[in-house]
Amino acid sequence: MRSIRKEVFVCLDCESTGLDPQNDRVIEIAAALFTYDEILQKFETLIDPQSQIPESSQEIHKINQEMVEGKPKIAEILPGFLKMIEGKVLVGHGINFDIALIAAEAKRHQIPTTIEKQLYFDTLRMARIYGQSPVNSLQHLRAHFNIEPEGAHRAMSDVIVNIEVFKQLGKPYETIEALQELLLKPIRLKVMPLGKHKGRKFEEIPIEYLYWAEKKDFDQDLLYSIRCEIKNRKKGGGFGIASNPFSNL
Repeated sequence: MRSIRKEVFVCLDCESTGLDPQNDRVIEIAAALFTYDEILQKFETLIDPQSQIPESSQEIHKINQEMVEGKPKIAEILPGFLKMIEGKVLVGHGINFDIALIAAEAKRHQIPTTIEKQLYFDTLRMARIYGQSPVNSLQHLRAHFNIEPEGAHRAMSDVIVNIEVFKQLGKPYETIEALQELLLKPIRLKVMPLGKHKGRKFEEIPIEYLYWAEKKDFDQDLLYSIRCEIKNRKKGGGFGIASNPFSNL
């Protein structure tokens, strides 16, 4: 068994030109090797994506075209970065996106990597298990746990906050294996996290909307929660609310 409090983790966060890992590009990478006691090493760099950064993305991360001009290309920094994180347990908030983004960049430039096979802990899913924060965004969790803010929404500031959130969420677990086993199972959510019914309990959502939503490409926890509620309604454990599921989408 591997003790969580003795493990060396890597907290990872990327900023990108958009939300499609296959077609968008990394414009900033930040990572920190850490234990429960200290941060051992930091790495961060802006990256020239060799493509335009949409204004919608700039509004989120505040990284514009001028800031990345003359910065390293992804192929220049990726081999060293991947070596730094190799074999470590990865940590991140919605980290599947960051892993997919880096894996796509590595494949695009024919750089070998095992990042998709590395063990990782997603603090978004850990927060769902914890269940005591009304909103599970990184910044809401920071406030919930009274963690000091680290400035603007940029990769390294998010990494530092994410490390402290991970430590808080990891308190109930003694070993890597205990947490890993728990996260292998889908998590039933208490409220709808997105869409026009965001914040509503699943039993309050119209059945027509649930049928529509279960066919969408949502994450495993949300789909599991939707299907559990549909199953419960079919057993007579809930009630239907007549409404047009497509209004205000």
